[in-house]
Amino acid sequence: MAGQGADPAFIPGRAEAIDAAWLETALGERHPGVRVESVEVVERAEVTNNHAWLRVRYAEPAGCPESLFCKLLPVDPARRAAIAATGMGLREALFYAELAPLLALRVPTAFVARHDAEDGRFVLLLEDLRLSGCTVSSGPESVPPDAAAEALADLAELHVRYEDPARRAREAGFVRPPDPPSDYGSTRLAFALAHRRDGFGDAFAEASRLYVDHQPALHALFAAGPSTVIHGDTHIGNLFFDPRSGHVRTGFLDWGMLVVSTPLRDVAYFLQMALSVEDRRKEERRLLDHYLAVRRALGGSAIGSEEAFRTYRIQAAYLAPAACQVVTLPDDATPARRRFAAAFLRRAEAAIEDLEACRVVREAAGI
Repeated sequence: MAGQGADPAFIPGRAEAIDAAWLETALGERHPGVRVESVEVVERAEVTNNHAWLRVRYAEPAGCPESLFCKLLPVDPARRAAIAATGMGLREALFYAELAPLLALRVPTAFVARHDAEDGRFVLLLEDLRLSGCTVSSGPESVPPDAAAEALADLAELHVRYEDPARRAREAGFVRPPDPPSDYGSTRLAFALAHRRDGFGDAFAEASRLYVDHQPALHALFAAGPSTVIHGDTHIGNLFFDPRSGHVRTGFLDWGMLVVSTPLRDVAYFLQMALSVEDRRKEERRLLDHYLAVRRALGGSAIGSEEAFRTYRIQAAYLAPAACQVVTLPDDATPARRRFAAAFLRRAEAAIEDLEACRVVREAAGI
């Protein structure tokens, strides 16, 4: 939008509103001296948010790349309002602006992170991972056990850093405990049980029924344990793979579910939904103990191996509400979404059954 380039408060509503003047001002906050000649939207995708890829020409790049990944609220007014109300975009913008520079874990480099706390608007201009030689998971891919061990060490660094409430308040005060659960997951699972029952096995159906009937008790279990800042959504679809360091390093995307909760929620969701079913079965205890050892080495609070494994099994029941969209896919879902959904559901079903999640949850909740 012409004439907005010098306004530091302006947040474009769509990628096409980003012009050279605005982009030069926005990039200049982190890259003084940058001079932008032109900007072009070369690709767009509407997923949870509005995604676009920008091609930029510079008179002086000052370290900025020729391609940027842009993330904004959806264009559709109804979806825009719904997503803004969740606060996901605000949390993600604040993560990149305030927390990402403090952490060692691999995340996309942020070049611009602006937000408006009053109405939920935000704009993120991030590293184009494709330009960096990285690959983003489409669902069936898996994290190998050795790479998983490194990723767990990265998560441990995040978790231990923010166990101290004073430090958490000082550096990450915008990250809050989970809101009370909505009926979104339970409504979708109830629909799936009534109308899509042939699409999943008995263990998943039992976990779904447990969640529908005892949602508050299950959410209390899912949040039990030491409190810290967690990613909150560490499944395979929110990961990318960077080969540039001589080995493939796992990076973490989509920080909109950032929350204060138990660190084992991140660990369980990652191992259960990022490893192949076969690797998870063989390696989960070793990798869980590896995470605990890294925590100890970093000075984190002690969590015993058996206690951690029991919590890990409880967290597997979360995979039912996590898969609520997967088991209620619309008939016109794209082939790519169906491919992702099939991989997601297979891992969720296997973990719930293998770990006897329903039995452990019933015992823990007195159900």
